[in-house]
Amino acid sequence: MFTFGKMLFVSALLCVATGSVIDKFEHWVHEFAVKFRDEHHWREMYQTWTSNDKFIEEVNFKNLSFVLGHNQFSGMNSAEFKTYLGYSNGYTSTERSAMKSNLRGSFSVALPLSALPVSVDWIEKGAVTPVKDQGQCGSCWSFSTTGALEGAYFTKFGELPSFSEQQLVDCDMLRHGGKDHGCNGGLMDNAFEWIEKNGGLCVEFDYPYVSGETQTNGDCQKTCTEFSKSQINSYVDVMPSSDAAMMTALSLQPVAVAIEADQREFQLYKSGVFTGACGTNLDHGVLVVGYGTLSGDDYYMVKNSWSTSWGANGYILFGRGPQYNNGDGQCGVLLEASYPVL
Repeated sequence: MFTFGKMLFVSALLCVATGSVIDKFEHWVHEFAVKFRDEHHWREMYQTWTSNDKFIEEVNFKNLSFVLGHNQFSGMNSAEFKTYLGYSNGYTSTERSAMKSNLRGSFSVALPLSALPVSVDWIEKGAVTPVKDQGQCGSCWSFSTTGALEGAYFTKFGELPSFSEQQLVDCDMLRHGGKDHGCNGGLMDNAFEWIEKNGGLCVEFDYPYVSGETQTNGDCQKTCTEFSKSQINSYVDVMPSSDAAMMTALSLQPVAVAIEADQREFQLYKSGVFTGACGTNLDHGVLVVGYGTLSGDDYYMVKNSWSTSWGANGYILFGRGPQYNNGDGQCGVLLEASYPVL
């Protein structure tokens, strides 16, 4: 293993590097306990990190509504970063569209904006578990699913269990009567249907998450008991491309959504209302836990599954309004939203 002590030799090879940049990079390496295979790997990562460092400075200099900063992904290029996504990676867009059309979710209603609260914060209300970490596994769909189930359980029973992502990753597979693909992607609506057929879901304590380290699913374990009253009776697909429908759903409970997360600004987001360029090629599952306004910018509050070292302690605020992607929402947040009913 290439050690930190060898960096002094390698840094001498980088004649264009300034001492301050090297110091910042070495601090980042220590903070995130980054390991290197060899000197070549160190050099590649250093070059990627310095490119991202320059990008952060350029964007922040514009004094936008959001701020970028370094995190655990600062040493990754776009291709490497995409391995941390995982929404429906196991399907083509045609297969996903066909599958969505065959799912049983009913469409939600949209109340007039004047009838809705000015803001909603399910974290403050106690319906959101601490930010989790999917690690090196494309299992975001399972974290989005459990987050929505946790929120639904809280709003109905007043308790907040932390449900098992690993049970979904291991068991919601074709050979077990499911439709998803473990670390290779999945759909939240598929997972809702699996939980319904399974009679509920175990809690995280009884079936802990390990795929972030193993980078694959394991064998489906039958040693835990599904948590009392966690069986899903149905689920609701939120009317797409409608802020009113999304805000109506959020007035009831947290909502599972798919977004496009492969953009560089998203990768390095730190704080503020994210209004940067972001399309609708959905590749990541997250949880919307509220909405509101910050310094005149309307937003949706989104819980991610990349630990608290990413974003604003694990969260991002998405710009809200019809100006984003012709009404499909910032990063496509309004396109494929749903929530379970217990």
